[in-house]
Amino acid sequence: MNTLYPLKFHPILKDKIWGGSRLKNILNKPTDSEKCGESWEISAVQGNISKVKNGFLAGNNLQELIEIYMGDLVGDRIFDRFGIEFPLLIKFIDANDILSVQVHPDDALAMERHKAFGKTEMWYIIDAERNATIICGFNREMDRDSYLLHMKNKSLKEILNFEKVKAGDVFFTPSGRVHAVGAGILLAEIQQTSDITYRIYDWDRVDDTGKPREMHTDLALDALDFKYYGKYRTEYKPSMNLTTNLADCKYFTTGLLYFDKPVEKEYNFIDSFVIYMCLEGKIDLFYDQGLSESMVAGETVLIPASLKNLNLVPKGMAKVLEIYVK
Repeated sequence: MNTLYPLKFHPILKDKIWGGSRLKNILNKPTDSEKCGESWEISAVQGNISKVKNGFLAGNNLQELIEIYMGDLVGDRIFDRFGIEFPLLIKFIDANDILSVQVHPDDALAMERHKAFGKTEMWYIIDAERNATIICGFNREMDRDSYLLHMKNKSLKEILNFEKVKAGDVFFTPSGRVHAVGAGILLAEIQQTSDITYRIYDWDRVDDTGKPREMHTDLALDALDFKYYGKYRTEYKPSMNLTTNLADCKYFTTGLLYFDKPVEKEYNFIDSFVIYMCLEGKIDLFYDQGLSESMVAGETVLIPASLKNLNLVPKGMAKVLEIYVK
């Protein structure tokens, strides 16, 4: 069996009512659409399974690779837990207009209702227009009755927490937390493999046929976390040429590496694949006694669990997100 190597996949591009042109103009995605909202970089969602575009495995999809390589690709522990289902969905999102206000169920509720995983996710803001905002959580302590009253009175906006954002901001959004990406934002999203979204409010928009999009008011009620947390933005201090932790939960661990000189990575301590999302610059990834793969801004690379030692060599300044499962 040929040796595994850093894998790149064809992006799965999705036009959205709120999409724009940043995925093409900033991250070099192959689209001419002015409404491209999402680039699914690595996906195991049924009907949207990523296909390899580099090396001798080109044309094979992610599920086929896990069937063949099992723990060598994803890590023995992860293969034992998830089988051939890859546990993360990795995306770039361009919101040219505000997204719907929504919530995702947790694992228990998603399994009960949809025989699927719930969705805990995080956002890393790559680019944001001046005064761009996101919605994350409630701005006061809430309960079911108060929430329903605001829904009835069409005053939902009064109780939502709006946050101004800039490039580099991080938001961790556990299942149950109400949220929405605002207009003028390009971000990286790391989430559980799940496409279950309960839409609460869509700013009275209509689709191409003049109909409003479906709402999931009743389904969302049991999923919502009404607690007020006070602080929703993740505080961190980046250190040059070192990996800075951004998120750490049972579903994924994400770090930021901002570097201008070679960085050696040893993954002997984790039994997991690693994902690099290149946000800036150009990088050569050296692995397996001098073999290499390059990546540029907008590219995502899956490092198989069997590759334990890497050397990341930037051409000038570079920035990547590093993602794995503990």
